[in-house]
Amino acid sequence: MSHPLHDEKLKELELKALEVRRLLIEMLVEAKSGHTAGPLGMADIFTAFYFHILDHDPKNPEWPERDRLILSNGHIVPIRYAVMALAGYFPVEEAKKTLRKFGSRLQGHPERERLPGMETTSGPLGSGLSQAAGIAYGAKMDKRRFRVYCLMSDGEQDAGNVWEGAMFAAKYKLNNLTAIIDRNNIQINGMTEEVMPLEPLEDKYKAFGWHVLHVDGHNVRHFVDAIEHAQAVYEKPTVIIAHTIPGKGIEEIEFDYLWHGKPPKPEEGKKFLDELRTLGGKIRSEHE
Repeated sequence: MSHPLHDEKLKELELKALEVRRLLIEMLVEAKSGHTAGPLGMADIFTAFYFHILDHDPKNPEWPERDRLILSNGHIVPIRYAVMALAGYFPVEEAKKTLRKFGSRLQGHPERERLPGMETTSGPLGSGLSQAAGIAYGAKMDKRRFRVYCLMSDGEQDAGNVWEGAMFAAKYKLNNLTAIIDRNNIQINGMTEEVMPLEPLEDKYKAFGWHVLHVDGHNVRHFVDAIEHAQAVYEKPTVIIAHTIPGKGIEEIEFDYLWHGKPPKPEEGKKFLDELRTLGGKIRSEHE
């Protein structure tokens, strides 16, 4: 279900995304391990989902009519934890202190049975779209009205299982399914187009029977508009190719694939937090 995005709400979401990035850095510094670039790049999209797009209830995470958000690229889950904590699913202090710790609910890859509100367990890349398609198909069988969203990395488009899920979703015209690809152009050992070229990515999804949209993944208004567009497509599933900057918000690590899988050291974390604080004055609604 779409909700109006007024200028005041847009400003609130932009500021919330800044808060999310700051919490993420604190979490990674404390954990001494984890991924930095991808989570920073997806902060705006996760903020838009949890604070505007999704029909969900943090106090009742198993609500049957909630929208389902499936995270396929589970290694970026720290950004989801940060947003969920700020949305009220669990205490912010738990996010700050327990990421990747032994026995924690906040493991390096999400585990569905550990944390209420986490829809699936993810680890091996490429499985999320098939999981999401199955949930969306089940919803249609049961005549349920909730929507299913699947977040994927661009690098995992290398996995054949993604395309099996894409064929299934198109065959059954799963218009209740929207996939979002984080098109940040990096993966763990280099740029995607050097490791395994993905382009023409749009043409591939169109050939598989999907409706395709492109969006700036850091423009919250445009992303919300794309989600609303997807909800209006009746005869097929939609994929939104969200162009993002890995490491967004920390200029010195933006587009640096070496930050794909390493956390900031304490001195780097302090520097990054100082830089994020200065971004506050730069956030402006496009209508101001």
